[in-house]
Amino acid sequence: MQLYIDGMPSIYETENVTRLFLRQVTVTSGFPRAKDDIIVARAGKYRLLCAVRSKGQCLVRTAPAAAGEEQEFALARLLYGLLSEFTGACPPWGVLTGVRPVRLVHERWNRGGDDAAVREEFRMKFLASEQKTELALATAHAQRPLMDALPPHSCSLYIGIPFCPSRCSYCSFVSRTIGSEKKLVAPYVEKLCLEVRDIAGYISKLGLHLCTIYIGGGTPTSLSADELRMLMGTVRECFDIGALEEYTVEAGRPDCTDFEKLAVLREYGATRISINPQTLSDEVLAAIGRKHTAEDIYRCYEDARRAGHNNINMDLIAGLPGDTVAGFTQSLQGVIAMEPENITVHTLTLKRASNLVIDHAEDSYEDVARMVEKNSLLTDAGYLPYYLYRQKGTLQNLENTGFAKPGFEGRYNIYIMEELHSIFSAGAGGVTKLLAPGTKRIERVFNYKYPQEYISGFDTMLKRKERIESFYASHLDSETSC
Repeated sequence: MQLYIDGMPSIYETENVTRLFLRQVTVTSGFPRAKDDIIVARAGKYRLLCAVRSKGQCLVRTAPAAAGEEQEFALARLLYGLLSEFTGACPPWGVLTGVRPVRLVHERWNRGGDDAAVREEFRMKFLASEQKTELALATAHAQRPLMDALPPHSCSLYIGIPFCPSRCSYCSFVSRTIGSEKKLVAPYVEKLCLEVRDIAGYISKLGLHLCTIYIGGGTPTSLSADELRMLMGTVRECFDIGALEEYTVEAGRPDCTDFEKLAVLREYGATRISINPQTLSDEVLAAIGRKHTAEDIYRCYEDARRAGHNNINMDLIAGLPGDTVAGFTQSLQGVIAMEPENITVHTLTLKRASNLVIDHAEDSYEDVARMVEKNSLLTDAGYLPYYLYRQKGTLQNLENTGFAKPGFEGRYNIYIMEELHSIFSAGAGGVTKLLAPGTKRIERVFNYKYPQEYISGFDTMLKRKERIESFYASHLDSETSC
């Protein structure tokens, strides 16, 4: 299918709305020369026009032109209605194609709007469903008190462990199977500790307040207990752990997480951990490349409680290969019965960097929306949504949502998703995201992507991080000049 866009300075929204309905689209400009399998989206001075022609069927819709920035959304709405009629699909987020819909709620509130104004904007401007609108509102309400209480000149720290016991078929993260990369682990951890110290120096010198630490991956517990002690011991030496709002460590894979490692996490200050089953079906676990069973998940969870962990997150994924609505529901009910403090439900995202290659995925996963609807079981059990984001390539344009018991909202997840302060990043594949206080100015500092590059190019990478100090210095200079 060819998409012709004319009369718009940006094609972003128009192209992305088209891909909500038809993944295989080629974007072209100018007058359409093809006679069939074409979509036309044209913005004129007085009228908007959208048309689709395929296999002898032709649909045309027109609407009055809009002013300024509204023109792009007006064309997107017209195209959404046309393609909804053409395909029979009705994506529930409407023409919202960005990854952070909750931010739109906060922005509307900041402009003086109330919940009614948000509902009106989501319904009329974005064509979002009532269910998704209420989800965005509920999430924003959970976030707002935590956002308002965030201290000035705050920041967070992410530490990445790019190793796993095996690679899941859907994974697109920078991670290596620890068995085949064992020789890299010790030098990697050594360099990582040095980078943590380097970042601590910047945080101290700039007078920043560290709110949260998140050790993720990969799978951090693929490290040995002694390697975890070395890393977390360095963190404890560099920072006042007792002053943190939250200290999370992912202990996601039960095939490499034992009681000793869980005890180490607790001893060295972790206040929140993740044990991520993704599914409680042994068949689906095998299909995605996991080397453990559902029974191992239950064992790991019990060990975590025995080690003293009282804030546990568990992840599930809707739309995994071989899963069904009934199977996903059983997994969700099984996790709820364990009573973790947090439950995060992701929708499978097909990414080019993953090993999972599925043709016609939009047809193969028609049940994924029904799986996501089962999140109502979480609210029935007393879990409330507190963060939400979306990704390109997510099946049926759906969302990932974190649910928590009241008082157990994951602070780091909110801060990074809503871009509330700087996130310093240590480790392979890390991206330090610097946010100037009181502004929307963002600057990124990239680490080397792979462990071997990270180790060999370590000194060069630290040199890049010298931009951290100049970034904050320029912001302080601009504050002074004002």
